[in-house]
Amino acid sequence: MKAVVLLSGGLDSATTLAIALSMGYETYPITFRYGQRHSREFESAKKLCEYYGLNLKVIDVTLDRIGGSALTSNQEIPERKDVSEIGAEIPVTYVPARNTIFISIALSYAETIGAEKIFIGVNALDYSGYPDCRPEYIEEFNRLSRLATKVGVEGRPIEIVAPLINMSKAEIIKKGMELKVPYQLTWSCYRGGNRACGRCDSCILRLKGFMEAGEKDPLDYETYPEFYLKYLEGSK
Repeated sequence: MKAVVLLSGGLDSATTLAIALSMGYETYPITFRYGQRHSREFESAKKLCEYYGLNLKVIDVTLDRIGGSALTSNQEIPERKDVSEIGAEIPVTYVPARNTIFISIALSYAETIGAEKIFIGVNALDYSGYPDCRPEYIEEFNRLSRLATKVGVEGRPIEIVAPLINMSKAEIIKKGMELKVPYQLTWSCYRGGNRACGRCDSCILRLKGFMEAGEKDPLDYETYPEFYLKYLEGSK
């Protein structure tokens, strides 16, 4: 059994990769250089593949030429203090149609190599509100897979699988700890640098997840939100 795994190098995609491996799939990780403002996640994707002994398929997609996102431009990335500040509206870190582009390429790759599944680590609970991370989006893409591919028309459609879609970040981390995911190799921060910022949506959601899972995030941060500092103090 073959499966393509979309691997950004972040916490969710690393956990998704581990889940696919635990299910016995011969996995083919794929990542994208799309003009993002830093390469830390890409470097993490490479390290994760080295850790698991897998070959990483790298695709260049120049989404920065289109713009429309703080992740592909010099637009300011919002800073947060707490999770309650996230999700009221779709943030400027949303990259227009990014998952649609990525899954479409993964679908082509999967059909080429004879894979029957595509695993993606999208999540609709602890997330920034991106429209292409919802269950109904995955359902529609599976419909497209059945209609738009040779194998789909022949009755052997490639299934897009989102194992984390209805899990909280804490549940994702607990699952990853169970599968011994090397979270120290992952990167979630929207900013580059030697340390995660601790202020962007992704850092806040990640730290909340580790706190609620009763675990300490192995990454170093420039600063920690107050809720996580209180958790660290209480866990001493």
